[in-house]
Order: sequence, then C-alpha cells, then structure tokens
Amino acid sequence: MSEPSKLLITGASGFIGNELFKKLSNNGFQVNGTARQSYGDSIVAIPLDTKDWSPVLDGVETVIHCAALAHVPQSDNGEFVSRVREYNVEAPQRLAKQAKEKGVKRFIFLSSVKALGESTIPSSSYKSTSEYSPEDLYGESKRDAELVLKKELSGSATELVIIRPPLVYGRGVKGNFKALMGLAKKNVPLPFGAVKNKRSLVALENLVSLIIACVKHPQPLNETFLVSDDHDVSTKELFETLTRAYGKKPKLWACPVWLMRFGATILGKKAIADRLFGNLQLDITHTKKTLNWEPPVSFQQAIQICVNHELHSSNKPDNQ
Repeated sequence: MSEPSKLLITGASGFIGNELFKKLSNNGFQVNGTARQSYGDSIVAIPLDTKDWSPVLDGVETVIHCAALAHVPQSDNGEFVSRVREYNVEAPQRLAKQAKEKGVKRFIFLSSVKALGESTIPSSSYKSTSEYSPEDLYGESKRDAELVLKKELSGSATELVIIRPPLVYGRGVKGNFKALMGLAKKNVPLPFGAVKNKRSLVALENLVSLIIACVKHPQPLNETFLVSDDHDVSTKELFETLTRAYGKKPKLWACPVWLMRFGATILGKKAIADRLFGNLQLDITHTKKTLNWEPPVSFQQAIQICVNHELHSSNKPDNQ
C-alpha cells in the first residue's frame, strides 16, 4: 500500500484552511499546515512574509495556499498598500518559486472573484476566462498574485490551479454575513421585499469539496476555476432563508430599490448598497465539467448548517 499524499496548507487555522485541514486529514492525506501560531505538531508558525518556506516543503506533493491578508480596506497609505502586496502577492510568489524548486506537483491558489470585479450586469455571469477588472485593493492584489504565479510556474513541472470563490459562508463565518445573520435572528422588519438581484455565494462545505476535487484530480491540471453553490440568490431570498432557518417567519416589506440606493449613497454607504442590490453571478459550468464535480450541499442545507452552528455556539456557557 502506497504512502498517503503529503499536502501543505497555508492559513491552516483560518476560516477556510481549518475546515480544509480537517477534511483532508479525514480523507487519508498526510497534511501539514502553517499559521500565525502553532497548533500541535501538524500546524507550525510561519509568517506570511517569511523568506524561507523550505522547512515545510520537503516531500510535499500539493500546496494549497489559503493564507492572505483579507478584509482589506481601501487606502492611499503607501506603507499599508506595500504590506498588502507583501502578503498577498510577493508571499505566494516566493512560496510558488520554492515549491517548484522542491518538486511540488500541484500548487493550488485560493484567489477571489474580486480579481474580476465587483458586479455583473443582469443576465450575465463571470466565467473563468473573463478579463480582470478589480475595483479595490484586495481585488487588485489577487489579480496581481494570479499573474505572478502564472509567470513563475509557466513551463515548469508544477501545475497551477487557481480557484476564485465569491463570498464564502459557513460555520463560524464573520464579517458582513455574520451581521446579516444577526438581523435575521432578531427578525427585524427589513425593506428588501422588492429586491430581485442575483448573487452567487459559496458554502464553506462546497468550497472545501471543490478544493479536495482539485487535490484528487488524477490528470494534469493547469486551470482556473470559479466556484459557487450553483444557486444564485436575491437579497430577499437570502434573508427569507436565513430567517426561516432560525424558525421564524420573515418580515420583509417592499421599498423601491432606487430609493434605498439613493439613501445609501447619501449616507456614504454606496458599496454596501451595491452588494445588497447589485448582481454578482458566476458561471461554474467549466468547473463542473472539468472536474466532474457538483456542489454536495444545497444552499438551503448550507444556510441551516451555518445557523445551527451559530445557535449552538451562542448557547455555550462561555458566551452567555
């Protein structure tokens, strides 16, 4: 019986990396990880700006680079912009270069749909071949990382797989999605009854499943993949599904979208309005066909998993 494949996950203690680490370990892979601090023997502390990744690359067949500086605000501060570039562009390039030199077979890079842009026009979707058009610092850093990785690994024996997810939600989610869950839990009456936009999301379980499919794929794989739940939702449907997952009847009323957009713009919240009322759709046909893959968890199931975890966590004594 052959030895299990050896994998390296960067950002192995993060929202995505931790779930991926557990699933791959349970799938019989030999998994090591890096994070800001050590966790046991399998996850070691290596900062993203390290110049030497060699201690964790020996014998590794596949690298999955999840680590990044996320939730990056717009800034004209040169020092901050340089730090974003150091962590999100130069770090993966250094890791890829050293992985190539160590004979790593496949380098999987977790990018973002933000490398392509922030929105799509109605009845249109981003595809894996869509042109770059990032609109913020984070999206620009992911675009630049993709470009330097393609250049670094071009013509080498190390395959490059790029995965571009939209907003990821799941157990332990934070940020804007956590805030939406809070509103749904309180069942606050909201004016989203007339919102008919379409946005692609991806459940943590589905994203991890797609990454594992890329790890296991037996044929050479130099591809860029978009990923989603394959079920685009409106803000109205999202809130209704979240509220019902909490066992409550949604209280949505209809306010003209143009009026909400106008009010948000006046209040300096245009970006939030764009996410709540605009479209962002991904076409994952290429992903499903190439990998013979389907999202294993439905949107409704994933929302319930997310809500159940939040309810369980909030009922723990430490959180009371």
